[in-house]
Amino acid sequence: MRFTYGLDEKLPVRLLLLFGLQWLAIAVPPLVIIGKVVVQDTFAANGAQINYLQKLSLVSGLAMLVQLRWGHRLPLVMGPAAVLLVGVVSAQSASPAAVYTAIAAGGLLLVITGLIGALKYLQRLFTPRVVAAVLLLIAFTLMPAVQRLLLAPGAGPGPLANLVFGSSMVLVLFLGQRLLAGLWRSILIALGMVGGSLIYLLWFGPISVPEAHPIALFSGVIWPPRFDAGVFLAFVFCSLALAVNDVGSIQAMQGLLKPSDMEGRLRRGVTLTGTANLLAGFLGVLGPVNFSLSPGVVTASSCASRYALLPAALGLVVLAFSPAALAWIGAVPQPVVGAVLLYILCAQVAAGLLILFEADAGFEFRHGLVVGLSVLLGTVIAFLPPEVIAGFPVVLKPVLGNGFVVGTAAALFLEHGIYRFRMGKDDNK
Repeated sequence: MRFTYGLDEKLPVRLLLLFGLQWLAIAVPPLVIIGKVVVQDTFAANGAQINYLQKLSLVSGLAMLVQLRWGHRLPLVMGPAAVLLVGVVSAQSASPAAVYTAIAAGGLLLVITGLIGALKYLQRLFTPRVVAAVLLLIAFTLMPAVQRLLLAPGAGPGPLANLVFGSSMVLVLFLGQRLLAGLWRSILIALGMVGGSLIYLLWFGPISVPEAHPIALFSGVIWPPRFDAGVFLAFVFCSLALAVNDVGSIQAMQGLLKPSDMEGRLRRGVTLTGTANLLAGFLGVLGPVNFSLSPGVVTASSCASRYALLPAALGLVVLAFSPAALAWIGAVPQPVVGAVLLYILCAQVAAGLLILFEADAGFEFRHGLVVGLSVLLGTVIAFLPPEVIAGFPVVLKPVLGNGFVVGTAAALFLEHGIYRFRMGKDDNK
């Protein structure tokens, strides 16, 4: 495919700003959505929402800048990892210090993995069936959080009206995905958040704008670290899944752009993603990952220049020092956030199914069993009542009470244990 601007080509200032604004419109919505879910659905206090968004924006912006200059040097947008959101939502009984210490430790694990060149072993472990299960598990185990956002029982006109509004908005987003093309489809989520908020405002009345406190980027810093063995083990699975996501995003650019030294780009990219997660854990926020939607944006815009992402990365850093701007961006109503998150998770399910059915080995009955049991088991755990999880052993509660971890462990055990060897001709039918 031919691009108007190549990977290392610099753009005129006018086009640089235009494409940078496009990438910023893609980077901001996931940041706001994931940040609001963490603050409103977990142990973070509502008063800390703006501070949390500031730190997320800072980490994501700095990570993008460093990746574009010294890391993979590819046009990949970064933002908070949904797989870490699953871990945080599932660890509500643990202390914030233990959770974010585990995220920092996971970042350190990625740094070591990248430096010693162990990515090839990780890729062998995460076969297409396991990757498909991971993608599906992220979507299914986040459904309790989506449910609470769509109902928003303590906000707006009431649960039923919020549910009807959110469900209708999901259908509108699917209609937009069907009718829009090119750049308009790329910024559909941003359009949905803005349009949905305006309609909610006109339909149900004023929406609350969080109070913008003075800049306090280093409030809530996790120091000293607090190690919890169960929480750490749970986030090891999350960090491994994050690494697979990161590797997949970087490799997706190989077929599209055919850049040189892909092995070096991959190693540096994962190492710097791990470093960013280490910093994020220290600051008390979710770590970033390279988004796999980036190749689609590059194709739609016909601009493959990595320099086009520089204004977006700088914009995220500027937002980190603009609490008033983040207060307005963070005023998106909960049902709107729930609708957009549900739409994103539907795309996650579609991606998982594509990987499952398009694998080189083809699709066999046993592959469906591997994915089916892991996803169903993880979903059961995700919907367990809190009083049931409270009865689990304290050390194992962060692991056994985390649907994503249980499902991923089941997928790995089935894929590399029970179904590692073919026992007979009928085994694969």
